[in-house]
Amino acid sequence: MEVKKPVGLSQEDFLQIRNHTELLEKLKDKNIDISSVLKRVRYETEKELLQIELVKLQRYIRKNKLRVAVIFEGRDAAGKGGNIRRFMEHLNPRSMRLVALNKPTDVERGQWYFRRYIQHLPNPGEIVFFDRSWYNRAVVEPVMGFCNDEQYRQFMVQLPEFEHMLYEDGVIIVKFWLSITKEEQLKRFNARMGNPLKRWKFSPVDKKGQEYWDVYTKYKELMFSRTHTSFSPWIIVKTNDKQEARLNCMRHVLSLLEYEGKDEAKTSLLPDPNVIMRYYRSLHKYD
Repeated sequence: MEVKKPVGLSQEDFLQIRNHTELLEKLKDKNIDISSVLKRVRYETEKELLQIELVKLQRYIRKNKLRVAVIFEGRDAAGKGGNIRRFMEHLNPRSMRLVALNKPTDVERGQWYFRRYIQHLPNPGEIVFFDRSWYNRAVVEPVMGFCNDEQYRQFMVQLPEFEHMLYEDGVIIVKFWLSITKEEQLKRFNARMGNPLKRWKFSPVDKKGQEYWDVYTKYKELMFSRTHTSFSPWIIVKTNDKQEARLNCMRHVLSLLEYEGKDEAKTSLLPDPNVIMRYYRSLHKYD
């Protein structure tokens, strides 16, 4: 059977097309694969609908003076920054902040570890996005040798109590772990190095991500086992598909609060359990 080769649309073809359905039929007739284009269109449409809901949610948070902290953690190149940008894209900057701290100063190194993060916690009516957080000391710092064994031990003992105090004080904490495979991470590293607009994202620490993969896994699993609690659970997100990960992170946050106008949403606000789940629901290890 002869395989029909794809042929581009001519100007005459476009002039004959009157609606979306006819366009799809014409593309199919010409044997043109548009699956990736349709996926992108569906993603952009869904993203906009969810961002409309995020605007409603922010209005509710501001009106009721809630304090919401959304933490994004994960291996390098897992998509933390990309997720946060889609969350923040249409939110009011007056009641929303991004926290992405540099390495601690000499003064901060001599302080209680949590102090540098406390000042960035949300104020009443505010939502704050953390691009990495105090969880640096749970994984990155011990892996890279940025803290000693005693500092790590003390941190892991204090952490559940710290988050419990925040919970009792009314702070709503959402903790995302963005899970990426080793192969996908390498692919994204190479893409960054090949793009002059994204090369700044690649740091010396990133270079160690592949080399120290198993060590990262060890500390990550310790972190989950000791810091996943009923009042501050870990939410695992599969991020090899960036678009699905972004949409489902939005859905998860939107599903947590009963904000005004939620019942009028024009899309599903329930996250896909094949993409996003609580840590304890899994029987296998996450990357």
